[in-house]
Amino acid sequence: MISTDEALARIFALLAPLDAERVPIRRAAGRVLARPISPLRDQPPFPASAMDGYAIAGDPEPGARFRVIGTSAAGRRHDGPVGPEEAVRIFTGAPVPEGATRVVIQEDVTRDGDTITIGGNVGTGTNVRPAGLDFTRTDSFAPARRLRPEDVALLAAMGHAEIPVIRRPVVALIATGDELVMPGEVPGPDQIVASNNLGLAALVDAAGGTARLLPIARDTEASLATAIDLAQGADLVVTIGGASVGAHDIVGAVAEGRGMERAFYKVAMRPGKPLMAGRLDGMPMIGLPGNPVSSMVCGHVFLLPALRVMLGLGEHAAPRRKVPLAEGIGANGDREHYMRAELGPDGARIATSQDSALLSVLSAADALVVRPPNDPPREAGELVEIVPLGLSG
Repeated sequence: MISTDEALARIFALLAPLDAERVPIRRAAGRVLARPISPLRDQPPFPASAMDGYAIAGDPEPGARFRVIGTSAAGRRHDGPVGPEEAVRIFTGAPVPEGATRVVIQEDVTRDGDTITIGGNVGTGTNVRPAGLDFTRTDSFAPARRLRPEDVALLAAMGHAEIPVIRRPVVALIATGDELVMPGEVPGPDQIVASNNLGLAALVDAAGGTARLLPIARDTEASLATAIDLAQGADLVVTIGGASVGAHDIVGAVAEGRGMERAFYKVAMRPGKPLMAGRLDGMPMIGLPGNPVSSMVCGHVFLLPALRVMLGLGEHAAPRRKVPLAEGIGANGDREHYMRAELGPDGARIATSQDSALLSVLSAADALVVRPPNDPPREAGELVEIVPLGLSG
C-alpha cells in the first residue's frame, strides 16, 4: 500500500489541464479562465461624480456664489466647460464637466433659482472618481479559482461578451455490481439502490465538471467491457466498486486485459483502501471502492483534486484547516483515517460509528477529521486537521 500523498501524486501524473473554449459571459460563473483577461476600456471611462451635487472649479469659500449653467446626469453629460463662478448640477456616476475639479454635495449648498451659495461646513474631498480608478486597459485579471458572481460582474464591466475558459472535464462514472438498481427501479430481494454514482455525479457537477452517468455494469467481463466502451471520449473514467479482491471484483482484471497502465493499487487510508488508478484506453482512470462512504470520501480526497488539475487550478490536495476536538478520541491505527464529524461551537465532534456503509452519518457530517497513521490518543480541545465537506474554488 502507498500513502494518500503518494497516491494523489500518481493521479496528478495522469492528468493535465484541458483545452479552452469561449462561453457567453452569462454562462461564465463557476468556470475557470483559460488565460488572463484585460479590460476593453477604462472604468470609469471619464472622471465621474461620486455624489449628487454641483460640479465647480477650484476650492470654494463659505458663502461663495455660483451660477448654475447646466446639468450632467448618468448617460447624458453637460456639453461645454465650467468656468469661474459657474456650476453644473451633477448626479452620481455622471461625467464631470471639463474644467470642474470637485463636486460640492447638494447638502452643502443652498439653491435659489439658478444660483447656489456654498454653506459654512463644506467638506474638503473632491467627490470625483478619476478615469480608470477601478481598472484600465493595461490591467490583467487572472484569478486562480473558479469565477464567482462578483468576477462575472467585473468581466462584464470590462466589456467582454464572451470569455475564454477551460473546458469542463467530462467524467464518466461506472457503478458496478449485480446487487445495484437505479433509483426508481424496484430492487430484487437481494439488491440495493445505487447511490455512489449519483453522489459522485453531484460532486463532479458542483466542482465544475460534467458527470456522465453510464449504465450499471454487472459482474461480468462483457458488461464491464461494454460500460468502458461507452466511456470513450471522457476526460476521466471513474469506476465504483469491483476493485477489491473478491471473486466478483473484476474491474482490475478487465482493465488489465484491455492494457491498462496501472499507477497503483491500494492506499493506506481508511475508508478507501481498495483504490486504484492508471490509464485505460488512453483515458485516465480512477477505480473507487464500492462502500458508499468510502466512495464519497475518496471523491473528496482524490476526485476533486483531479478535477482541479484538469481545470488548470494546479496540483493541490483537498484543503484542510485545524479545529479543536469537542471530545477526546483514542489512538489511531496504521492507516490514515478520515473520520466523519460534525462541527459545533466547541469544535469537531466525531461520529460514534465510522462504518463505511452508513450514508446517514456522512450526510450529517460537516467535515472529515484526518488522523495520521499511528496518531496517539487526543484530548478534548486539542487541534486536529479536517477536510471540510464543502466545495471551494
